[in-house]
Amino acid sequence: MVFYTGDPHGDVTEIVEFCRQMRLQPSDTLVILGDVGANYYLNERDKCVKEQLNNCGPTILCIHGNHECRPARISSYVLHDWNSGQVYVQPEYPHVLFAMDGEVYTLEGRDHLVIGGAYSVDKYYRLMRGFRWWPDEQPDKATKVKVEQRLADRNWHVPIVLSHTCPFKYEPTEAFLPGIDQSSVDDSTERWLDTIDDRLTYDTWYCGHWHINKRIEKMHFLFHEFEAAPEL
Repeated sequence: MVFYTGDPHGDVTEIVEFCRQMRLQPSDTLVILGDVGANYYLNERDKCVKEQLNNCGPTILCIHGNHECRPARISSYVLHDWNSGQVYVQPEYPHVLFAMDGEVYTLEGRDHLVIGGAYSVDKYYRLMRGFRWWPDEQPDKATKVKVEQRLADRNWHVPIVLSHTCPFKYEPTEAFLPGIDQSSVDDSTERWLDTIDDRLTYDTWYCGHWHINKRIEKMHFLFHEFEAAPEL
């Protein structure tokens, strides 16, 4: 089985309990739609998160968010082939996989395109207080080219899209953080995703980032809720 959820930010208690209740096994997959919190502090605290995820039952597929270091920056991660794509994994946590942007993974017979990353509206708050922030939090030009080429090769059709943020047209304005000047927010990733959404045919698009549970047509926002992949 395949399940989707979003943005635990290092508190995986609900995820562990869900996996226990569902009796999930390594043959099952739980997708976390970014801001996992497993590569944020880059110390023992992160290891605790990864140990919990690694031992909770299923294979965990993590999408890149905007509150975490990319695995490519961390020397202990290696690339493995997995379900028709490549993932980053640390050998000591074999059930915790980090997706590579632009890869397409086949899960339970459905292809899933991954587009991670987003802009941090709390960027300056974090920098002023010495908290961690990474300049490559958003997809770069090479990633965008890769995504568009993958989709062109598939005639702009893929059943499932997994992203951290959403296309601009679907932004849930009710979830905007108070006190943030929206004119200062870099929404280039969301506007690029708009161009993808305009051309792409898909069944479902899952995203996190906005800390809201909501559906707009085929767009599913998830935060502290779990959704099962529809049956084929």
